[in-house]
Amino acid sequence: MKVAVKGVISVVCLFMAMPLLQAQNNNNSSTVRTGVVGSSNTNPSSSISVRAKSLYEKEATSPADIPWMRVIYRSLDLKQEKNMPLYYPEEPTENQENLFRLIMRLLTENKISAYEYLDGREVFTDQYKMNLKDLLDKFHILYEEKEGRTSKSTRYIVNESDVPSNEVLSYYIREKWMFDQRNSGLISEIEAICPILHRVGDFGGEAMTYPMFWVKYEDLRPYMAQQYILTDNENNVQNYTYDDYFKMRMFDGKIYKTTNLRNMSLMQLYDTAEKQDSARAGIEKQLQNFENSLWVASPVAVEEQSKKDATDKKQETASSSDKNTKEKAVKSSVRSSRGTSSSRSTVKSSSSRSSSKAAPVRSVRRTR
Repeated sequence: MKVAVKGVISVVCLFMAMPLLQAQNNNNSSTVRTGVVGSSNTNPSSSISVRAKSLYEKEATSPADIPWMRVIYRSLDLKQEKNMPLYYPEEPTENQENLFRLIMRLLTENKISAYEYLDGREVFTDQYKMNLKDLLDKFHILYEEKEGRTSKSTRYIVNESDVPSNEVLSYYIREKWMFDQRNSGLISEIEAICPILHRVGDFGGEAMTYPMFWVKYEDLRPYMAQQYILTDNENNVQNYTYDDYFKMRMFDGKIYKTTNLRNMSLMQLYDTAEKQDSARAGIEKQLQNFENSLWVASPVAVEEQSKKDATDKKQETASSSDKNTKEKAVKSSVRSSRGTSSSRSTVKSSSSRSSSKAAPVRSVRRTR
């Protein structure tokens, strides 16, 4: 009996100690969040645990299951309405910040890595990782350096007012279109995101664009999935996250390049804007045709399509016949009108001739 009572007492003590342990863990996590970009920001996305992060990780697709793939680069202009959720709010609020501020905060917290922009030759390996200090110096972003016990523990703190989010007016995204033969479908995945800095020089003029760095989408995804955004002006409920925004392809991306042997963009391949637009439309059409050609239509669908084609052909022939009959009616009316006009002219001429042939009128003087 004494052993049983001791066991019950130990269990009760354990349950009483759990809230204290949980509070201690919360205090530890809050101390970790202080001293980063915008120390007043208490966004819950900054305290994602390893277990929560693993929930957003997915198994990589095996190269053996990908017999076809095409890499496409798109440009997202944040001035367009569909892309504005990536830019606003300009200043961070209590539970919301724009995409570039989120990226910069995660970089300063050493939670994600930045990779060099190599203009179409992107390699996401440790060899091409960018040092945070070099990145901040390259784009003239002010920061405060706090040295730790080791070189790896050195922190770079960027104030909210020094983050150039108002100058990041566009993004590049690198996406892969792949045919997954295991799942028998065409899938599209965003592989990386690159913020573009639009900065005016010292002497004014037009703003120059500077691609800053690449960030792997899979590294950002656990944190973007925790950040809800406003996507509609008419509905102010934040129903979607940044991850939903990209996965559901709610953005408006303009193709500016595809991976090719010469590593040339559409602007380099085509000299006019009309040719570039035609090439973009052709690429979109190719992707659509490839997806449509993956499946063989069922006999029922083939029969319905043939019936539809036959109906359309009948309607086309009927409309053409109606058109021909109308044209014939118009021609006949024109001919009849011409005939009546000519008959009238002949009647007039004959009457005039008959009147000229009639007997002359006798003079009154002669009769007298």
